[in-house]
Amino acid sequence: MSTEAAAVAETEEMSATAGQAPVNESVEATGGAESASAENAGTESAVATDGANTDAPAGVDGADASALPADAAGALPVDPSADLAAAMPAEPMSLADQAVDFLVVGGPVVWILCAFSVVALAIVLMKLWQFAVMRPEGTKDIDQSLELWAVGDRKGAMRALKQQRPVAGLVGLAMKGVEAGQELSLLREELSRVATQRLGQMRAFLRPLEVIATLSPLLGLLGTVLGMIVAFKQMEAAGSQVDPSVLSGGIWQALLTTAVGLAVAIPVMTIHNWLDRKVERVAVLMNDSVTRVFTSGISKEHEAVEREVFRNAA
Repeated sequence: MSTEAAAVAETEEMSATAGQAPVNESVEATGGAESASAENAGTESAVATDGANTDAPAGVDGADASALPADAAGALPVDPSADLAAAMPAEPMSLADQAVDFLVVGGPVVWILCAFSVVALAIVLMKLWQFAVMRPEGTKDIDQSLELWAVGDRKGAMRALKQQRPVAGLVGLAMKGVEAGQELSLLREELSRVATQRLGQMRAFLRPLEVIATLSPLLGLLGTVLGMIVAFKQMEAAGSQVDPSVLSGGIWQALLTTAVGLAVAIPVMTIHNWLDRKVERVAVLMNDSVTRVFTSGISKEHEAVEREVFRNAA
C-alpha cells in the first residue's frame, strides 16, 4: 500500500508540473507578443513622427519651394556677387601699361624710333631756346643804325646796334672796320669768316635732325619687312590649318613700325626745314646789312648826282 501511495503521489506531481509548464509557456508567449506589438507600435509612431517633421517644412514652405528653380534641389547655392563681377566691364589699362605693351609689340625697331624721337625733341627744344634768346631776324635796331650811318652819325649808328645779336654784331664790326680805315678786301674777308662762324652756330644740331628725319621711315620699313617675314613663317609652320587671326596679328604688328617711323619723321622733317629756312634768312639779312654799310657813301653820292642832274634839266 505504501508503494502504491508513493506511485500515485509521483504521478500527481508529474501532472502538476506538466500543467504548469504550458501555462508558463502561454504566459511567456502572451508577454512576448505584447512586447513585440508594443515595439512595433513604437517604431511606427517614431516613423510617423519623423515623416511629419519632414513633411511639415515642405507644407509650410511650399510656396518658397515652388519659387526655386527646378534644378535647385541638391545643388550648391550660387553666389550672386560672382555673376556681378563677371558682368562688370574690365578695368581700362593705364597709360604706362599701354606704353609698355606698345613697346613689347613693336620690338627693337620701335625702341630705336622712340630713342630717335627723344633725341629730336631735345634738339628742337634747344634750338627754339637758342633762337628765342638770339632773335637773329630782328631788324629794328639795324635799320635805325643804318639810317644814322647814312647821314654821317657813325658813333650814333654804332651805339644803336644791339651787338649781342648775330646780324647786328656783324654790322657793328663792319662799321668799326670802315671807321678805322681798314683795307676793304681784308675787311670783307674778316666779315665773311665771322658770318660763317655765326651761321654755323645757328646751324648746330640741324644735321642730326635731318638724319633722324631720313632714317626713321627707313627703319619703320625695315621693321615691317621683318614682321612680315615672321608672319609668313608662322603661316608656313601652320600648314593647311592656317589661323587667319595669327596672320592678321603679325601683319598689323609689322605695319606698326612703319606708322611709328612716319610719325617720328614727319614732324622732325617739318621742324628741320623751318629752322634751316630761318638760318637762310639770317644769312641773307647779314649780306644785305653789311653791303649797305659799304655802299652808304656811294648811295649818298649817287643821290647827289641825281639831284644835280634833275636841277640842271629843269
